Amino acid sequence: MSTDEQQDRGQILLSIARASIAEALGRHYVLPDYDQPWLDEPGASFVTLTRNGALRGCIGSLEAHRPLRVDVASNALAAALRDPRFPPLTSREWPDIRVEVSLLSPPEPLPVASEQDAWEKLRPHVDGVILEYGPYRSTFLPQVWEQLPDPDRFLAHLKMKAGLPWDFWAPQLKLARYSVRKWKEPEQEIVTP
Repeated sequence: MSTDEQQDRGQILLSIARASIAEALGRHYVLPDYDQPWLDEPGASFVTLTRNGALRGCIGSLEAHRPLRVDVASNALAAALRDPRFPPLTSREWPDIRVEVSLLSPPEPLPVASEQDAWEKLRPHVDGVILEYGPYRSTFLPQVWEQLPDPDRFLAHLKMKAGLPWDFWAPQLKLARYSVRKWKEPEQEIVTP
């Protein structure tokens, strides 16, 4: 797929995400009728919302289980209204929101013998990581490497996000990694209907 085709797909996914949130907030947003077969194929996405550069919501799917267009619209709505870290987005905040859509590859297991082994196998700025230990589970998108560039800190924060101590390690802890293609609305082009 060419770079132009990828950019076109990204713009379509951003439009779907923005339209889903706009509709929920009672804002007018005209979404073109995208007759694209790839939108009906299963896809896993995350939608991240920022306001004035700060995180305002982020919800997603780790595995493809529904059509991509539905996944993006549903995750956008959840990021805006149901991220437990934030109150629901208000119509008043809408003009300041910037939308980012990440399309995830299927996760692949990352077998590790120790935490040191995990640090050595992680690829900063490339890997999204899923951590699982019994009922504890968390993930960081590859974008999180921008704030946590060291593998040891990245993994410590991932464990804390799951509800585990930062220094926890057990042989039963499982890691998986994935990559993303991402698109973010440019600041100067944010649509504020």
